[in-house]
Amino acid sequence: MSEGSAKKEERCRFQAIKGVRDILPPESALWNRVEQSAREVFATYGFGEIRLPIFEQTELFARSVGEHTDIVSKEMYTFLSNVEPGSSEQSVPTSSLSLRPEATASVVRAYIEHGMQMLPGNVKLYYVGPMFRRERPQKGRYRQFYQIGAEVLSHSGGLIEDARVDAEVIEMLMAFLAHVGLTQTTLHVNSIGHSAPECRRGYVARLRAELLNVKDQLGADSQRRIATNPLRVLDSKLPSEQETIAKLPHIADHLCEDCRKHYAELRAQLALRGIAYEENWRLVRGLDYYMRTTFEITAMGLGSQNAVCGGGRYDGLVELLGGPLTKGIGFAIGTDRLVLSVQETALQGARKVEAESGLAAYVAWMGDAAYPTAVRIAQVLRKAGLRVELPAGDAKLGKSLGLADKLGARYAVIVGENEVASAEFVVKRLADAEQKKVREGELVAAVSGK
Repeated sequence: MSEGSAKKEERCRFQAIKGVRDILPPESALWNRVEQSAREVFATYGFGEIRLPIFEQTELFARSVGEHTDIVSKEMYTFLSNVEPGSSEQSVPTSSLSLRPEATASVVRAYIEHGMQMLPGNVKLYYVGPMFRRERPQKGRYRQFYQIGAEVLSHSGGLIEDARVDAEVIEMLMAFLAHVGLTQTTLHVNSIGHSAPECRRGYVARLRAELLNVKDQLGADSQRRIATNPLRVLDSKLPSEQETIAKLPHIADHLCEDCRKHYAELRAQLALRGIAYEENWRLVRGLDYYMRTTFEITAMGLGSQNAVCGGGRYDGLVELLGGPLTKGIGFAIGTDRLVLSVQETALQGARKVEAESGLAAYVAWMGDAAYPTAVRIAQVLRKAGLRVELPAGDAKLGKSLGLADKLGARYAVIVGENEVASAEFVVKRLADAEQKKVREGELVAAVSGK
């Protein structure tokens, strides 16, 4: 093949699209452990899993997230469909659908659609899965990214009860992060009030006026947000804007009396639970539906973009989407960033996952007569929950042991004609070559290191 043909073939190879990636073993084992840990911890707080569609009506996200947000205006993957939602007809007018950029709107849609307000007590749901945004790819941030999130929806409760729910949700989140071994984290909290003129709306008006006075000191994105969503200017990470933003008015000075009480109770409840936190007046979150409580968790190993989780209260979102009077609080964890942080800080949780998910045994069989026994041994070990590699082809012992070592197997189970005849099998620990003979009934214990 000529050099030109080789280069052409190279260019024609299929590759993952920019902003998406394949998650391969052994990293996928860590992902499974993280997701399973979420299920285990969340269940102890009374949460159940909800599995949501990958795409929804575009209007759902425009109304909930906010049509002027970057997510809706620039980042969603949207397409037209000739199937109207809920219709089996193929010749209906086209409708606009979007891959979900976040999951709270979908959870609220499901809550309304299935009449979940009729369920007793608070409705507690969690989800695990991919989201899609057309953002600039960077460390820990992809265009197909993954989230673990939870939501509490309630149709009763006052300021004190709401703050207690908020604190328990944060407590659950911190318990989960500790469970996966991520302990070097910082919890940031704030209150952004609610939409009344004497609260957030009044603050936004003053903030916009202040921003107009310093407009020339801001970048293009922040200048655009002055008109569409001034609060988002506080999110800016541009070094050139930080000195200007630091001089802007603080929302804590503009909260109404009810929001002050709610925020004070939240902090008291966090203290009651022994949860350390830092107040961050610039923490406003990027979605329109948030009110009162907002929070974010940062972690080591992620550089300047170090947020691994964020959330807040969103009373009023259910009514905005056509549902009954309902209060809500939730969070979303960036699973990509969480896994990256666990990996890069080399915490005990990562080491434990690696140990538990590795190859337990390689069944090294020799001779066709030994194969049926090797199959039975592999079945026995796998039924015990052990990960086992059974080669399909016969090979000399030295070659088999070499491959077992390269695959990272902890043990090799040697099955030859002599072992089959005696019903005793050699179990060799590959780390130090220590070996012993055991009978079939003892194999599980021997390979488990017991």
